[in-house]
Order: sequence, then C-alpha cells, then structure tokens
Amino acid sequence: MPPAGTPAAQQLTGSRSPTWEAHLRPRLKAILEGRKIVTAFQPIRDFASGNVVGAGALTRFPGADDTSPGEWFVDAKQARLAGDLEVAALESALAAAKELPGHLYVRFKLSPETCMDPLLPVLLTESAVEPGRTVLELTEPPTKEQVGPLLSVLAPLRRRGVRLAIDHAGSSFTSIRQIRRLQPDFVGLDRSLIAGIDADVLRSSLGEAMVRFAKQSGAEVIAQGIETAEELATVTGLGISAGQGYFLGRPTTRPSDWKQWNPSENKPAANGKQ
Repeated sequence: MPPAGTPAAQQLTGSRSPTWEAHLRPRLKAILEGRKIVTAFQPIRDFASGNVVGAGALTRFPGADDTSPGEWFVDAKQARLAGDLEVAALESALAAAKELPGHLYVRFKLSPETCMDPLLPVLLTESAVEPGRTVLELTEPPTKEQVGPLLSVLAPLRRRGVRLAIDHAGSSFTSIRQIRRLQPDFVGLDRSLIAGIDADVLRSSLGEAMVRFAKQSGAEVIAQGIETAEELATVTGLGISAGQGYFLGRPTTRPSDWKQWNPSENKPAANGKQ
C-alpha cells in the first residue's frame, strides 16, 4: 500500500490528504489570478464535404506541471473553485474565438451550475461571437432539481440563437432523459461509444439507436473521438453527418491553424494530423 497522502495513495482511495487540500487552493488561485489559461480549438468536420463547420473549445494550462486539463477541473471542484475556473476558461475561449473563421459555430464546455451563473449572459453579450455561432455544451447531466431552473435560464439565450449541446451521450442511459428534458440542438456521442464501433456490433447498434432517437428529437448528432478511418466509415453509415477526433484534426492553440479552416482551404485530415 502506498504511503498515505501520496499521489499513488490518492489514486487508489479517491481521497485527498489535508496537506494536499491546503496546497490545492493556492495552486488554483495562482492559475486564476495569473490567467495562466490558453484555449485550443479542435475542428468539427462535415463528413460529406470534409469542410470544418465548427470548433470545440478546450482549455489548456501551459507551464502548470503535468496535471491534465481534466484534473485541474476536478481539483477546482474539490477546492470549491470550479465556477471560477470555468468562467476564466470561458473568457479565454471567447477572446480566442475572435480569431476563428466567421462561418464556424463554437462549442463552449460548461457545467449546469455555470450555465445558471448570472454572469454567463453578460459574458456572451459582450463577446464577439454572435449568438447564432454559440453552442453551450453541458459537461455533465443536470440533477433533477436543476433541470427546471436551467431551462428557465437558457430560454432567453436560446431565443437569441444560442444553441445547446449535451456531451457523453451513449455513456449512460441518463442521456435519453437528458435529450427528452433539455431538447438540445446537438447530441454528442463520445469516445466511450465511438472507440472500436466498427468492430463491435453492440456499440454500433447502440449508436444507431441513439442517432435515431436524437434525430426524432430534432437534434443533430456529432460523433466525438474519431481516431480511425474505420470508425469514420461506420458512424457515417449510421447516418451521422459531422464529427471530430484526432483522425479529423487535432486540437491546436495556433491562430494560423484556425485560419486554415476557411471553406476554400478545408480538406479532410486523412492522416489525423491537420
């Protein structure tokens, strides 16, 4: 058994030592106060044309040790700074999105709690990204108690043209309830379903059912985490028309790369490196 309080012990037990907790908040405060956050965008491609039609915003923490972006957000939740970090990440993404080609819609990842923050409409109104290009992507299912208030908060934004996406559909049956309750504009089938879908009849059947259900609800389905030509061919055969993943284009923080996503320069990334 690893010594208590070490990263290995924390990984096994899922707990944080008091010493680690005391260290956690100052680390996050330094990130927030120094705005040590940058935004990467990953292209979302239309399968028929190969053109980039959207971009997903991803948060990066350069020079902040080898902690993954996901771990930073988990740590922020434990330190009760999740909302602060999400807002800072959104501000970074909105500022960076000014450099994207104007025809792309932009997906911003937010928790239900942050979607209900009164600051959100202010940030969106003040941004250079038009409402019709803005997609709010829920990173987790809202609780039963959150659904009503969340829909009320999002209603005026959606009337202005802001669209809603739910993530991780296919990873649990709560996804079906989410689609029914929230009526999203986009439904994302995540890597947990897409991985190996070309060689797994059960995954393919589940994907087909989710596509059918989402389309009946009026949502567009996005396949996420496509990493092989075989996966791309399979999801296309299921009736999915757009997606993202390393095979179609890796996340990048360089505006020079984003500018190549204009329609005249868009080409499918056959080797996954574009």
